[in-house]
Amino acid sequence: MTNTPNSNAQRFIRRDEVTARTGLPRSSIYDRMKAGTFPAPIRLGVGAKAVGWLEPDISDWISEQIANSRKAA
Repeated sequence: MTNTPNSNAQRFIRRDEVTARTGLPRSSIYDRMKAGTFPAPIRLGVGAKAVGWLEPDISDWISEQIANSRKAA
């Protein structure tokens, strides 16, 4: 059996990839999280400092930004 990507599978992405996908710098990501307008990360271990975001949460956020932008235009 080989490992094939499953489009329904959830995976964690780290901040560098979140930044690359959204175009937002680190400070804007955390400011928006604090304001409740950006998905919160998930700790990747008990007591761990490392966090990751669920890829579908970021994809949904991007889609929402596109939709909002097109409504405003």
